[in-house]
Amino acid sequence: MASLFSLLCLFFTLHLSLAASGQVAFESVPDLEKSMYKVIDGYPCVRLLNLSGEIGCANPGLDKVVAPIVKFKNGVELVQSSSLLVASYDFESFLSRVSSDSNFARNVAGVLVESGAQNQTHLKGSSPDNKFPQAEFSPYHNSKFEWNPTGSGIMWGLYDFPVFLVSESSTQSLQEIATKNENKDTYAAEVTEFDLVMQTTKAGTHDSESCLREGTCLPLGGYSVWSALPAENISSSGSKKSIILTVATMDSASFFRDKSLGAESSLSGMISLLAAVDALSRIEGLDTLSKQLVFVVFTGEAWGYLGSRRFLLELDLHTDAVNGINNTLIETVIEIGSVGKGYDQGAKTFYAHTSEVSSVTNKTLSAMQKARDSLGTESIKYSTASESNPGIPPSSFMSFLRQNPHTPGVVLEDFDTSFSNKFYHSHLDDLSNINSSAIVAAASLVARTLYVLASNNKDVSDSSLNLIKVNTSLVDELLGCLLSCEPGLSCELVKHYISPSSTCPSHYVGVIEGNPTEPFVGDVPRFVWNFLADKTSGLLKNVGPCSENCSQTGGVCIKQELDGKGVCVISTTRYVPAYSTRLKYESGSWTVLPLNSSDPMEAADPVWTESNWNTISLRVYSVQGAAYDRLVLVAGVAVTALSYLLIVVIKAFIAKALKQD
Repeated sequence: MASLFSLLCLFFTLHLSLAASGQVAFESVPDLEKSMYKVIDGYPCVRLLNLSGEIGCANPGLDKVVAPIVKFKNGVELVQSSSLLVASYDFESFLSRVSSDSNFARNVAGVLVESGAQNQTHLKGSSPDNKFPQAEFSPYHNSKFEWNPTGSGIMWGLYDFPVFLVSESSTQSLQEIATKNENKDTYAAEVTEFDLVMQTTKAGTHDSESCLREGTCLPLGGYSVWSALPAENISSSGSKKSIILTVATMDSASFFRDKSLGAESSLSGMISLLAAVDALSRIEGLDTLSKQLVFVVFTGEAWGYLGSRRFLLELDLHTDAVNGINNTLIETVIEIGSVGKGYDQGAKTFYAHTSEVSSVTNKTLSAMQKARDSLGTESIKYSTASESNPGIPPSSFMSFLRQNPHTPGVVLEDFDTSFSNKFYHSHLDDLSNINSSAIVAAASLVARTLYVLASNNKDVSDSSLNLIKVNTSLVDELLGCLLSCEPGLSCELVKHYISPSSTCPSHYVGVIEGNPTEPFVGDVPRFVWNFLADKTSGLLKNVGPCSENCSQTGGVCIKQELDGKGVCVISTTRYVPAYSTRLKYESGSWTVLPLNSSDPMEAADPVWTESNWNTISLRVYSVQGAAYDRLVLVAGVAVTALSYLLIVVIKAFIAKALKQD
């Protein structure tokens, strides 16, 4: 009898708990788990390391972090360990308070940063990078110049708590939960569970050299892509043509690892380069040009100019990755930087930044002016940058100048003295931050400039230049493929060349896994490689299916992922590893090389690495409060007492009935 009433008591308690959560019955264990836990979609800030220490975010210890969700407001005081739900426009002020208020910081268990249009409209500008990004690599000494006025530098800080940027749909759910938690009358609190435990934390390796030695991290890096147009000339051993090198960047950075779109900061320049290559590939007679066109799309530039510095080292070492490029023949460098916001009172305005005056640079500027004039419109303007600037803005061209200060070159940007991009290296630097017509204008200007320079003929007619037309539809398609989840990398253009592993693009450089000579290449560089190989071989006739001797005949195999066969084309398109010049891969592991005094940039090289981890997850569930626990305890005691009293009464009743019988 007593056990029966104990079961009734347990049922009553369980029923009360389930009723509080709105669930009474479940068909399976997964149903029960789904009702208990809500997985939150988000983008983590992760732990990165360099030779001198750590930056980024992680759980403070070896365990998951669990804490109730509280809405952050200016002036709010925390009385217990809490997960803070922070609006994007309050994020910088929140981190400022964490650094200045130790009592407040002590109770910050984790941070959830909101997404959504309402957050972005409150911000006039927000950049987590420094006011002079990567000033340590500058070829001039004025490192205090503010190229990036909205820069706060928060992405270079160290935070011993997990931070996630949550999706727009999850933001709404979390706002409702935070409001519910503010209601003190409820018997339960909604908590977040952060699983952001880093292996470097477990192993106690707190810099790149120690974590590489212990195998708890991997070096940041990837693969740049270069290609020549036309393809057949540059591979010729007898080719002595001067080279015009045109470069852009495919990677970006942000506070949140997988939300690094870089629409304006880097991708606008890369898309402009791809569109310019496409426009030039459709012009006849490229093989008769006096100079050779070479295009390079670097990666790793946001993390110590990994791509451009490694490219220059590979040129010095004459490796197979750059076979065909004679660095002594490079006449000038043209870099396409941020060109997606080139608007000034309705006109698309671009600025040419140079390092020093030379006859080659002046020739490039004259060619650019001729290209602009040939466009026959006042809606596209071009000007040289202000002489009051200390030098060129942060760009890959800095690597060239640090190696040789007299390298002629021009960096094309949509700003003069400071970035037009108010969201430089922010997760908010997305598709809404640029306009396609500015990118088309920049591509038109660059394509025609390259044709004038490669012709080595000042009398190139406007009619010849007018044959060079940028495909605006291609630019729009590239924007949708590379800067949006819809259609994202599942777009027809990308799937025409590769089978992407994901849909939503992110332009974080990533890490190098394994031997860099046996590349595991991400979706975006694979697409860029296939696209350039296709476009730069467009005029060649000996195209056929891939076979074992494709590479032996100077060909490359494009579109091979689609059907396993691919198409063999004659194209000088190659991958170039992009990782720190101070790293060496040997016998299955990475080591940091001693400082090379002959390399002026090695002393500034941080040698960035990213910590390994087992899982990264974020979920929300309900935890009963102390008041609820006390209620259940009182109810249990009351039921037990009543049960005992009832048993006594029934036993007395039965005993009395038996006596009467």
